[in-house]
Amino acid sequence: MNATASLYRSANTVTAAAVIVTILAWASSFPAIRAGLAAFGPLELGALRFAIAAVPAVIFLAVTRPALPRLGEMWRFGFGGVVFVALYTVLLNFGELTVSAGAASFIINVSPILTAVFAMAMLGERFTGLAWLGTFLSFAGIGIIALGEGQGLHFDNGALLILGSALCTSLNTVVQKPLFARHKPLTVSAWNMIIGAICLLPGLPNGIAQMAVADHQGLAAVVYLGIVPSLIAYGSWAVALSRLPASRASNFLYCIPPVATLIGFVWLGEVPTFLGILGGVLALGGVVIVNLRR
Repeated sequence: MNATASLYRSANTVTAAAVIVTILAWASSFPAIRAGLAAFGPLELGALRFAIAAVPAVIFLAVTRPALPRLGEMWRFGFGGVVFVALYTVLLNFGELTVSAGAASFIINVSPILTAVFAMAMLGERFTGLAWLGTFLSFAGIGIIALGEGQGLHFDNGALLILGSALCTSLNTVVQKPLFARHKPLTVSAWNMIIGAICLLPGLPNGIAQMAVADHQGLAAVVYLGIVPSLIAYGSWAVALSRLPASRASNFLYCIPPVATLIGFVWLGEVPTFLGILGGVLALGGVVIVNLRR
């Protein structure tokens, strides 16, 4: 009995650690992307980012030699690399050229709601009324954070691109969830990195050329993006998704904008507004509500 309880606590610790790492890493990607776009084009930044992430991913697969995907699973692996990595990155990078970070956080965090709908329709997951209440409470909090910037929301073409990236995340969460019944999370993540990097290869030559004239901040940003929000965070997200229902796992993403606000304060000296603080409290409170009695 004690051994069972110990294993349960250990599993919960791993899950919690995976969620926390994902939130911190992806929250930090917003200032890193801003710094990177000052030195690189949107496509070039994405190509360099995942070229860096793909190298250790290839080494990981070569060393561990996991089971190859079955014929019926290949499209799910391909979907992760093409949609979750390549398309998501291109849409987000181009979108952030015209959309502020707070507004981008609000728009992209429609993904947990989309994921809940897709998970119920495609995976048969159950989402209670209380969970929906928490979801919409978090979504309202993200909107308040965006409005707290003082510029409001500007739904232009950039906003539509970021909405597309949110759709990429939601669809991938549901499409790749079944893979974890047979494949380890880090294996799925490694294939995502490699396939995504291959898709982004057209931007790599120009990206390498831009590196020659990039400043230290831009170079540091692209290396950081390749290692932390990409290699590490995509792996930790795969671990979290393999251990939690898709709709519940995606709801933790509401924590990213409040944490991004805190990182902006510590890293860039950006003082959050009252609306920003209020929105953060609502967003985190919604996550707590969704996870009650689970």
